[in-house]
Amino acid sequence: MVTYIDAASAPLKNTGVIRLYTPEDFDGMRKACQLTARCLDELAAIVKPGVTTDAIDRFVFEFGADHGALPATLNYRGYTKSVCTSINHVVCHGIPDEKPLREGDIVNIDVTYVLDGWHGDSSRMYPVGQIKRAAERLMEVTYECLLRGIAAVKPGVRTGAIGAAIQTYAEAERCSVVRDFCGHGVGRLFHDTPNILHYGRPDEGPEIREGMIFTIEPMINLGKPHVKVLSDGWTAVTRDRSLSAQYEHAVGVTATGCEIFTLSPGGFDRPGLPPLTPS
Repeated sequence: MVTYIDAASAPLKNTGVIRLYTPEDFDGMRKACQLTARCLDELAAIVKPGVTTDAIDRFVFEFGADHGALPATLNYRGYTKSVCTSINHVVCHGIPDEKPLREGDIVNIDVTYVLDGWHGDSSRMYPVGQIKRAAERLMEVTYECLLRGIAAVKPGVRTGAIGAAIQTYAEAERCSVVRDFCGHGVGRLFHDTPNILHYGRPDEGPEIREGMIFTIEPMINLGKPHVKVLSDGWTAVTRDRSLSAQYEHAVGVTATGCEIFTLSPGGFDRPGLPPLTPS
């Protein structure tokens, strides 16, 4: 049985209940999420061949510090970096290092800032120099999956409607949806209830209600959906080494749909490709 609770009444830990936030809470999320989106905008000019993911990590830490925020990933369950950088066949949780990016790579950069206790969680794909059409197409399909998932959000429907919209489109484009990872509640907590699956049926999952806040972050593969986690305990890769892509927004459910908290201020939700504004 799913329980919904006023966020102010819930303890600051994941207890399995779904928090319903107030308009004032939405203000806090807007500020944290827009800081994250601004950082992701800045990274568009930084990601290029020869740049190391460690340099990206340092930039994310320093940008946050300059604006009174800390990266949520830093020292989270033993993770020692300020950002996740997932390159090519890395699905998610790639760990920054001193290896330089190469021409033709694609990289997902996942940033979560904690600002005044609120978690602004978002990720985007970045092309490194000139990329192949197959990689560009995967990014386009994945971004469209995100938009379709967001469009499914409205009070009264179930969270499965989000996954169904994503899965239907991805598979029609001959791509696959990763099932090992999902979106999640977010707000005062980094990872909260409910889980937001990126596949499934519209009649599955808890009912979406006004005041809920969660991420939608589909991971889409050119090959099969199967992944494995490397010995570092974090880095997830495609088993068949096919390319993977991911885009992520944090959204808050309104009376008629949802508000996207992490939209790019500069319209660069897809850096390197024509800027798109979700409808």
